[in-house]
Amino acid sequence: MNRDQVQQQVGIIGESIEIKEIINVVEQVSPTEITVLITGESGTGKEVLAKAIHQMSKRAHKPMISVNAGAIPEGIIESELFGHEKGAFTGAAETRKGYFELADGGTIFLDEIGELPIGTQVKFLRVLENGEYMRVGSAIPRKVDVRVIAATNKDLEMEVHHGSFRADLFFRLRSINIRIPPLRERREDIPLFIQEFAKQFCEKNKIPCGGISDEAMELLRNYHWPGNVRELRNTIESMFVIERGRRIEANDVRKYVKEFHDGNRNLPVFTHKTPDQAERELILRALLEMKSDIMEIKHALNQQRVPASAVGSHYVEAHVDTENHENGERFVPIDEMERRMIISALERFEGNRRLAAKALNISERTLYRKIKEYNLEQ
Repeated sequence: MNRDQVQQQVGIIGESIEIKEIINVVEQVSPTEITVLITGESGTGKEVLAKAIHQMSKRAHKPMISVNAGAIPEGIIESELFGHEKGAFTGAAETRKGYFELADGGTIFLDEIGELPIGTQVKFLRVLENGEYMRVGSAIPRKVDVRVIAATNKDLEMEVHHGSFRADLFFRLRSINIRIPPLRERREDIPLFIQEFAKQFCEKNKIPCGGISDEAMELLRNYHWPGNVRELRNTIESMFVIERGRRIEANDVRKYVKEFHDGNRNLPVFTHKTPDQAERELILRALLEMKSDIMEIKHALNQQRVPASAVGSHYVEAHVDTENHENGERFVPIDEMERRMIISALERFEGNRRLAAKALNISERTLYRKIKEYNLEQ
């Protein structure tokens, strides 16, 4: 399978120098059995690249099992990865194969590898070194023939420095490290993504596709896209479904992209932030925007002297402890706003944590941690 076929089949989009270099590396490493580490910010398309490597490998006729290590609770992650024997723990009513065993002969893609607990990292390293693992509750070593592709949005070298990631596992993984740059570093690819996403969405939903004006395209091209390809796809789909497939103009972009919608806001300044810092800033920005919306509703109610109950069940009167006594404005603490945002996302997606985390643009592991922190377990 050549480069163009792979790009078309698994959705690798881009003509930038960075993407061409990545495809060259993929073509070199795919036929081998070497472990590959893919790094990049959230939403850059790490799983898409992993699929390309698998489909260009000798294992293409075997399954590729994708596992989000950050979404599996720590207490059951070893059982999920390596399987367990009947009676190994409470609730283990039968013997169960793990993801490594299911991927035997093929490829396993471990996303968010930086979230693996230290204890599990030791066992994972053993699989990488000699292909051996043991099911939970068993003392019998098992062999597995599997190619490992790992991915993370963390700086693993920094995690090693902080003691949360094993140095020996890091050195074993980093032999081939493919970094996917964020969209803001390859802006020439953004129009290609937009055209492809618009085409796919309109064809799938059988709606007309009026295209995008040059001015609107330029706005989208110059936006910094903190959520990268994932955010871009969601934005394009939202615009076309709400605007019913008509031609997207610059004013439409300003409606759907907050930084353009509010002329009083400054565009973000690019700084060298860790993925965790960027992730938290996304949450905080969304929370601050929610606070602004609440304040606007309260102001309108005061102007019209309409009771809060008339707004509907989605309006919540904010009771806070911190006040600005100079002008009487009341503020909602950041942690309370964050808690409300999480509750709102969980309600919207009927408790589906994967979709809620995606909507909040955070990892599922972060969402699990926040749910526990705010005691939101149901």
